[in-house]
Amino acid sequence: MDDLVSINFNELQELLGAIAQTDIAEVTLKTETFELTVRRGGNATPSPSVALPMEVESTPPPAATVAPNPPSLEKTPPPVISGKEKKWIEITSPMVGTFYRAPSPDEAPFVEVGDRVSNGQTVCIIEAMKLMNEIEAELIGEVMEIVVANGEPVEYGQILMWVNPS
Repeated sequence: MDDLVSINFNELQELLGAIAQTDIAEVTLKTETFELTVRRGGNATPSPSVALPMEVESTPPPAATVAPNPPSLEKTPPPVISGKEKKWIEITSPMVGTFYRAPSPDEAPFVEVGDRVSNGQTVCIIEAMKLMNEIEAELIGEVMEIVVANGEPVEYGQILMWVNPS
């Protein structure tokens, strides 16, 4: 078994998340020993297929089980955090990527705990596939907690911070 495909699950998940954020109908990635095709059906739900030659191994997990159904990756509910005020509202990640609190390492964070935010104000950046995506508050309130550390990877729907609306 000389041909060994190295599939990074996080990179595959990031790619599927980025594709889900677009209106791309079909994407095919192909090498001599590996082929991945992701197609959107008529109902706009991604439907990937993974085709690998029999002699190709992928460890762990096998490529055929990496992402048979990407919507399940995107519909994972955010983790339940106990002890939060019921009136607090979470700001969640709209995509898979890396969370950044500031526009660059030498600049101040967009927001700190205790800061007031307004509708449309940038609160962080999610970097996905080398693109910087500004995440804006969709409410007016006070930042009560920033859940994710700077530079941490985040999943689709993951809670980034809690805001007490006012």
